[in-house]
Amino acid sequence: MKPVWIIDDDRSIRWVFEKALAREDIAFKVFASAQEALQALSSSTPQVVVSDIRMPGGSGLELLQKMKEKHPALPVIIMTAYSDLESAVAAFQGGAFEYLPKPFDVDHAVDLIRRAMEESLRQDDVTEVTQESPEILGQGASMQEVFRAIGRLTQSHATVLINGESGTGKELVARALHRHSPRATKPFIAINTAAIPKDLLESELFGHERGAFTGAQAMRRGRFEQAEGGTLFLDEIGDMPPDLQTRLLRVLSDGQFYRVGGHQPIKANVRIIAATHQDLEVRVKSNLFREDLFHRLNVIRLRLPALRERRDDIPLLAKHFLQKSARELGVETKKLSEAAMKYLTSLDLPGNVRQLENLCHWLTVMAPGMNIDVKDLPPELREETRVASVENWVAALEREAEASLKRGDSAILGELTRQFERALITRALAHTGGRRIEASVLLGMGRNTLTRKIQELGLGEESGREK
Repeated sequence: MKPVWIIDDDRSIRWVFEKALAREDIAFKVFASAQEALQALSSSTPQVVVSDIRMPGGSGLELLQKMKEKHPALPVIIMTAYSDLESAVAAFQGGAFEYLPKPFDVDHAVDLIRRAMEESLRQDDVTEVTQESPEILGQGASMQEVFRAIGRLTQSHATVLINGESGTGKELVARALHRHSPRATKPFIAINTAAIPKDLLESELFGHERGAFTGAQAMRRGRFEQAEGGTLFLDEIGDMPPDLQTRLLRVLSDGQFYRVGGHQPIKANVRIIAATHQDLEVRVKSNLFREDLFHRLNVIRLRLPALRERRDDIPLLAKHFLQKSARELGVETKKLSEAAMKYLTSLDLPGNVRQLENLCHWLTVMAPGMNIDVKDLPPELREETRVASVENWVAALEREAEASLKRGDSAILGELTRQFERALITRALAHTGGRRIEASVLLGMGRNTLTRKIQELGLGEESGREK
């Protein structure tokens, strides 16, 4: 393992660390100035750096900046005898692992160094994984099928139609199809047909001639011309206006188009990849989408699964997005606890992968510690799950009541109430370790009432004790 570097102009501080680290069998090197450490950095790399903030000839903050430029993942602990807000803020803004005010407890400092060493070793692994991180992540069977399809299409110029909910990664797949195609060296041009006003969309796609309409003061090349020889990605194709569907069909069938206001045909050597969250077959039946255009686009169909269909991929994706956000912000990578990961995996996440990515960015910025627990998740996610849980058991109760009514059962209220009370009391006693007084408080009933209910429901002596 690489050594811990101690940088301080105070000889007594260096001596304290030398003795403490030697006692803990931690390899170390000491430096009396920032310049000495920077010179050593040209030929060796530390595992962790512990540096004073104010030293003659170069501050710890300057050293921190230069260290982070060369080794972004290197944990740097900043020490100072001047415990002011500005120093702390400057240290953390510069990417410091921790801020250690002097005087400090030696055992605490060693513990901090050990944590930084563990983080450094994890970062070594993360860096290795990140460098080889694939463009699209997924280990489940549904995503493996998407990967196989991309692999089979590497030598193809075929039109592809991608179906998937919002946030499932349709543009990522389109870019991957382009990147692994014979057109990879040519442009990839993306346009969201739903995001552009109808009056502007035609000009955006096909360009216009000077004077074609009010404000057209110069000729403009459209997306088809910009994508010449490459790939044009038409996102949310299901929302394309009918008249533009007709123009697009003509381009796909004739291989040429006209700029708005133009009379000279322009050849279109472009591969079309279209995407939509809608069911185009339904839109065809509703006369909202041209059937002949649908068949032109539906040469190869790829369906991207919603995130709730690939829950096993959530831990992999969450880890990736936490690392990505940390790199972008220049901070340490946070980690989800086992409970938080389990909780996250249970959510439906209607925004799919995009929602998960945004959540991980929020956690990187807002979660107070390096280890993220359930309580650190945004309040709306916790509330959403609580509401969903209530809705689920209420729906189950309604189904049970409906089934009892259909069977012609009598005294339904009494029987369902007994089942309800039995379940609540059993769980409350299990939660309190059988302590009835504590369980009665949690349930909101008197101790005597709880005892009577236990007897009435036949829960037996094993169901708690008077405490």
